[in-house]
Amino acid sequence: MEKLFTSSKIGTLELPNRLIRSATAESMADVNGHPTEKLTALYQQLTRGGVGLIITGHMNVHPSGRAHPNMTGIYHDDHIPGLSKLVDAVHRSGGKVAVQINHAGMHARGEGIDETIAPSKVLGDFVKNTPREMTIEEIDLIIDSFAQAAQRAKESGFDAVQVHAAHSYLVGQFLSPLSNKREDIWGGDLNNRMRFLREVSAAVREQVGPDYPLLIKLGMMDGREDGLTLDEGLRVVAVLEEMGYDGIELSGGFGGKKLSNVRKGVRKESEEAYFLEFAKKAKQVTNLPILLVGGFRSRSVMESVLANGEADFISLCRPLINDPDFPNKLRSGELSRSECLSANNCWAEEPGDGIACKCPIEKVK
Repeated sequence: MEKLFTSSKIGTLELPNRLIRSATAESMADVNGHPTEKLTALYQQLTRGGVGLIITGHMNVHPSGRAHPNMTGIYHDDHIPGLSKLVDAVHRSGGKVAVQINHAGMHARGEGIDETIAPSKVLGDFVKNTPREMTIEEIDLIIDSFAQAAQRAKESGFDAVQVHAAHSYLVGQFLSPLSNKREDIWGGDLNNRMRFLREVSAAVREQVGPDYPLLIKLGMMDGREDGLTLDEGLRVVAVLEEMGYDGIELSGGFGGKKLSNVRKGVRKESEEAYFLEFAKKAKQVTNLPILLVGGFRSRSVMESVLANGEADFISLCRPLINDPDFPNKLRSGELSRSECLSANNCWAEEPGDGIACKCPIEKVK
């Protein structure tokens, strides 16, 4: 039985199908982090295109955590009116939307960020600017910032919150021995390196209540020597339900030779679902729904993963930049695979441009 367009649930959140728009940094906010009309229009396009759930591009929970210019903010109550309008537009179009909350840590950049912070002062080719080690007071502040951001998300009407713990941002920096060299209770063995995630999760759950849908995007391993291992990542997965999560989206942490989070040139079915082994292993240690991202292009591959019980939802990014109407076209049979070339030409070239497909369209054979 084909499952892609069957309904399902993540916690209390009911979704009409198994297609998730994975968080994508849209770069469509103004200089103060308020969403623009361009972002609203994009979400309406995605909703009308048939995706079951939109997960927003990451929003910074504190001014020190901005990952790039034109990033949407959720660090101040002044953001709530604009975010509420964004949510209302999605709901009026018949869709559902979750917000991804994040702090960039050592990867923070943009106007007003003169220094970056991280679990430890670290050097390496994965660090553009040497970060300053966070104080205990700053750790407590950022934990509370995640919680307050989640409360603003709920107040704004978002259907769920996703904590970003992947792609070597701050939560992932605490998890990884590459970036966490601390010798206090926040560093050392994996249990201590998980402490920041545990505290963030508990603080967020306390703010939003027991029934509000809470997701996590987890970098299950690093692609570099001496980084977070897959075995360690699985140990994290195994306790996420205990931490209060309702669903897990799987991805990578620090990219490197052993692992790339966004792979170019996905042209064959055999190249799709490149995090599938993560999902297979995660299914052995958790009962939580798995959202799987990573190069999905073909309906046949998506259906196979769902039918085999290897994941519960399919997360898409670049195919929906290429064509927000892709889910509808899959459902109708107009397309059987995406026309996305996986060339990674999506990102904004100038401030305010926002994401957009800049590749020539390749007609599906």
